[in-house]
Amino acid sequence: MADGNEMTINLVVLGRTQTGKSAAGNSLLGSSDFESHRCPSSVTTCCSLGRSCRFSGIIRRNGSELALRVQVLDTPSYPHSDLSEEQVRDRVRSALAHHFRKEGLHLALLVLRADLPLCPDERDHAVQFIQELLGPRWKDFTAVLLTHADIAEEAGFSEETYMDSASSTLLSLLSSLQHKYIFLDNQKNITKERRGSVLRKLLNFIRQNNYQVLLLKHSKE
Repeated sequence: MADGNEMTINLVVLGRTQTGKSAAGNSLLGSSDFESHRCPSSVTTCCSLGRSCRFSGIIRRNGSELALRVQVLDTPSYPHSDLSEEQVRDRVRSALAHHFRKEGLHLALLVLRADLPLCPDERDHAVQFIQELLGPRWKDFTAVLLTHADIAEEAGFSEETYMDSASSTLLSLLSSLQHKYIFLDNQKNITKERRGSVLRKLLNFIRQNNYQVLLLKHSKE
């Protein structure tokens, strides 16, 4: 994870079609590595890894500033318009093991839309999917990324009022994940300051987890 004056964090984005997974990945990387646009069918069909440039001014350890690099694995949605759930699961599992077998995974980001309610069936399906991928310790290595926060803000919801009005289904999920969540709008040109704020929150989640990583094997067990 840390090498001299540089630190790398490994992330994977998971979620339903049109939640903004790929756009969120691009925002975290400060790039346009992943194809992202509105479409009547699922856009992402294969897993792909994006790597950021060196970010400065975000993290300090032992009194010294470290450069930060971010690696994000973009994944097909579940359910998918063209792939079976088994195909999606196998592709994601294989990609996780291929890219993060040695270094491990720091966080899985479950991408949900802030402008749409979370229903119990959707939550249960997402939880089952992540459990199958990450195993029994999935809660320690999962956070929620609430995208389209700009739409929620346009409707008059600040983060505080949004949480006051959130469904019991979402609040229950966040409680099970030790309230690890981040709001992110889906504007194409995220500011450097906003990206830095999001990355600091992710690093705080990782720090709360004592910088542990989840080691992944290519196995269906």
